Amino acid sequence: MALSPNINVMIKAAEKAGRSLVRDFGEVEQLQVSRKGPGDFVSAADLRAEEIIFKELSFARSDFGFLMEESGVKGPQDAESIWIVDPLDGTNNFLHGIPHWCISIALEEKGEIVAGIIHDPVKDETFRAEKGNGAFMKNKRLRVSARNNLEGAMIACGQPSGTDASQFINEYTAMLKATANGVRRYGAAALDLAYVAAGRYEGFWERGLKAWDMAAGCIIIKEAGGRVSDIAGTKNPVHERNILAGNAELYDDLKKVLHSVKQEKDAA
Repeated sequence: MALSPNINVMIKAAEKAGRSLVRDFGEVEQLQVSRKGPGDFVSAADLRAEEIIFKELSFARSDFGFLMEESGVKGPQDAESIWIVDPLDGTNNFLHGIPHWCISIALEEKGEIVAGIIHDPVKDETFRAEKGNGAFMKNKRLRVSARNNLEGAMIACGQPSGTDASQFINEYTAMLKATANGVRRYGAAALDLAYVAAGRYEGFWERGLKAWDMAAGCIIIKEAGGRVSDIAGTKNPVHERNILAGNAELYDDLKKVLHSVKQEKDAA
């Protein structure tokens, strides 16, 4: 299947940034044993990757705006098309030499996410989707799983940082009781969402996220036949700070489990 011009541009930018990050990742593994640690080095790697993506996308689409994790809003102020970029999702994994992190790029047009890619350069996997055209990893069509029994489902989650952990612990406990396979937490929300789209997980939830953590994953899951919303189940999650994603069979069951726990307002 031929790739659209926008998807081609996104993949090219992500792959170029990915090569830079893989080189830096090799250095991080060496720095991990030092007393100083790799923190400052990883921050620089993150910024280098974002700059690569910014230059590539700006060159290809000079009239598009940007919302980026490190640099914030850039580009034309009146742009109707916005690139939403996370140059390194799973920073703490990267920081500790754990090979589970990715690059996430989405395209928002007039407030709607219309395309997204999630690129994992370590595993050489690039998940992609465009509105109305399905979701793919390389040339393989992605489909959410068809499992319809929550007890046998594989569910993933993310733990919000810098906030009261009590709500997360209560939700986590409720989900553990509802499933036999346990709950996975791998520390890279974008990859977790890609894995829901690929049928590796049946669902995922997390609070305290930002648009760049979720935007690409949302359209990839939708185009793979899954469902995404905020945890309340009423809004588009991209700008809502939290997300619930699942296959079509178990989304409502996942929501019911989370809603059995007293809901608190996400931290601003």
